[in-house]
Amino acid sequence: MIAETVCSAVAAAGLGIAVVTAYRKRYLTATRIAAYALVPLGLVMTGVVEWLADTAFSPVAWAGFGVLGLSWLMFATTRTVERRRGGTREERKAAREAATPAATAPGASAPALGQASTRGQSPAPRQKPAAQGDDDFSDIEAILKKHGI
Repeated sequence: MIAETVCSAVAAAGLGIAVVTAYRKRYLTATRIAAYALVPLGLVMTGVVEWLADTAFSPVAWAGFGVLGLSWLMFATTRTVERRRGGTREERKAAREAATPAATAPGASAPALGQASTRGQSPAPRQKPAAQGDDDFSDIEAILKKHGI
């Protein structure tokens, strides 16, 4: 009951300020002030203020807001974890199966078409370009070879 009285008083004061502003021939500003002043009165008339007052002093309502917050937190956490892992369980399973090489018989050599095993093999030596500025880049090539690039 007090909240409704306060909102009505605020609306009346706002309308009074709007009248004074209109008297000063600032009609656009007066209309805007009147619009803002009518909002609390409309909230009282629709019952929103009473609902808010009942909600603010209800422990069950606050517990409901807590449950909603907890569910939102759980949802956000699962989304974050899912993004870090790389998708859903089916997507991870499909990616794992695609990454494993096809099974071959024991003792068989590596398949001819596919990715060859690089164990024990050195990379193929690069050929030097036949440009006339080979002397300029020999130092750079030495540094790159030293670092394995």
